Amino acid sequence: MASHRKSRPAGTRVAGIRTPALATAALTSVALLSQTANAAPSADGNPSLEEVEKKVDDLYRQAESATEKYNAAKEKTSKQRRRVDSLLDDVAKRAQKLNEQRERLGSFAAAQYRTGAAAPDTATFLLADSPQDYFDQTQLMGRLTSRQKSEVDDYFSEQSATMKKRREASESLQSLTESQNDLQTAKSTVQKKLSDARELLSKLTAEEKARLAAIEKQKQEEAARKAAELAKQQAAEQAAQQSGSSTSDSGTSGTSGTSGSTSTDASYANKAAKALAFARSQIGKPYVWGATGPDSYDCSGLTQAAWKAAGVSLPRTTYVQVNAGTTVSLADAQPGDLIFFYDDISHVGLYIGNGMMIHAPKPGAYVREESIYYGGESIIHSVVRPA
Repeated sequence: MASHRKSRPAGTRVAGIRTPALATAALTSVALLSQTANAAPSADGNPSLEEVEKKVDDLYRQAESATEKYNAAKEKTSKQRRRVDSLLDDVAKRAQKLNEQRERLGSFAAAQYRTGAAAPDTATFLLADSPQDYFDQTQLMGRLTSRQKSEVDDYFSEQSATMKKRREASESLQSLTESQNDLQTAKSTVQKKLSDARELLSKLTAEEKARLAAIEKQKQEEAARKAAELAKQQAAEQAAQQSGSSTSDSGTSGTSGTSGSTSTDASYANKAAKALAFARSQIGKPYVWGATGPDSYDCSGLTQAAWKAAGVSLPRTTYVQVNAGTTVSLADAQPGDLIFFYDDISHVGLYIGNGMMIHAPKPGAYVREESIYYGGESIIHSVVRPA
């Protein structure tokens, strides 16, 4: 999805290297981007390369957030469409049944008139808005058999139920229309943000693109360093826990040292291994917003598919996946856990251990292994264990 790099002010360190606060002569060609850059321009009025990078990252972030809204709207629209189809089918069947009942009741009226003084008026009955009024006004109800009266009651009951279903179908159609509009809006937003980002990047020179790549490399190195630090921290805590467990077991006679917790951990580890095996097999496939596989994925589409391979059903979007399990601390993260990013919970990856994850990053990128700190420590929102 988005590149997820947190913006940094000009003049601050990026991966240990101080970036220039002012644009240099090598960046004069970026002047064309000054009208679209959100960051304040440098002293000579031209956006710095860092400012252009921030603008592109912001656009990818906005596209990512819009993608999750698109996924939610698409899922809602699909459910509503199925409901509308079901309601309309039910109404059609009920209408057919009403027509058949109406014809039978009309024949009752005609039969009663054959022995009466008046001529049968079946046509009037069939066109009447209220068969009950027709029967009451013509005093036919008192002349019908018990079975015929029962059929009249059934007709009135079915008529009432059909009218209710028609109202439900009408309301559902209105909701479906609104959801379809939301879906189209989200789709247009994603496409616009990605188009703007591509336009910005297209105006960079080869030299500027090379410098951006160098900055990105430095960030990746810093992210890898922090991942290694987390791996050491987790290993130390695990060793301490195992040491404490061994001490406890040795002091307790008549026990095997096997607990319900250990069994639960083993069960989760088995499922997580299947989810991770699936995710690894997807490495190299392209990120495509709104995609759920098998040839391409967006971030939540990948995590959903990975855990489905392990027999666990996850919701479609990051907004709901974050509540589909138990929240744990980052220090306690285990392979298979879901790592969520940003305050709006618009990105997710599958933790593989040692501070690393598998995720579908952004348009133009591919499913890959990467440090969970790829966008900085501050963007990590939460860790969830889904099974």
